[in-house]
Amino acid sequence: MTAPHRRPLIAGNWKMNMLLKDSVDLVRKILDGLSSPPAEVIVAPPFTALTVVSELLKDGRVRLAAQDMHWEASGAFTGEVSGPMLKDAGCQAVILGHSERRRYFGDTETTVNKKLRAALAHKLVPIVCIGETLEEREAQRTFRVLETQIKGALAGFAPADLASVVIAYEPVWAIGTGKTATPDQAQEAHLFVRKQVAGLYGDGLAQGMRILYGGSVTPENVDTLMSQPDVDGALVGGASLKAAGFLRIIHFQTPVRN
Repeated sequence: MTAPHRRPLIAGNWKMNMLLKDSVDLVRKILDGLSSPPAEVIVAPPFTALTVVSELLKDGRVRLAAQDMHWEASGAFTGEVSGPMLKDAGCQAVILGHSERRRYFGDTETTVNKKLRAALAHKLVPIVCIGETLEEREAQRTFRVLETQIKGALAGFAPADLASVVIAYEPVWAIGTGKTATPDQAQEAHLFVRKQVAGLYGDGLAQGMRILYGGSVTPENVDTLMSQPDVDGALVGGASLKAAGFLRIIHFQTPVRN
């Protein structure tokens, strides 16, 4: 189970799903079902639903995130959304560098790094995604890929700058496929990430940083994943679109250790 000083975090990434009415219905059901959860809870609706969802989250039990952002505060960037716009819409966090953004829309370590700098400047909690493809895992390159992504995303910061950063390890081969890393695979990757952060910025930052697992997280596998000492939460995709399933993930149960 995650260390006591790192509060678990469960974040729901809705991706390109949910119209306004659907978004409102889902959030109301989530709020109705919350019962002293062991984790902090975040939802990341599509941009179009941010303001209406924000109105429902005024009591602070669930926080609001965006799924991406641009690194400039304003300008001639058609179709993009800036940090000040996200803050204005009620966001408190933002997902950066998701594998789908990297694969389909050209995000790189350089652009993720620029977005991270902007997110921190605008007081948004960044959830920085990293992870290897199936080909990279089969070629025994998982750790090399994670090292490159961590160094690239976090380059140029002082340890104090990164205190609010959350990292989400998402093996690309497990996203939306129904395949999930085993608890041992997840723990191995999370421990490697924590050691990389320690090597770059010191053990104090590394021990306080929350590292989430993402990749076909379900009500059926969340308990075993969350039982791992370096798994501090989950970035949930498809299972976050159904209130009952997402609530079960939020209220995960881990074995009591003597």
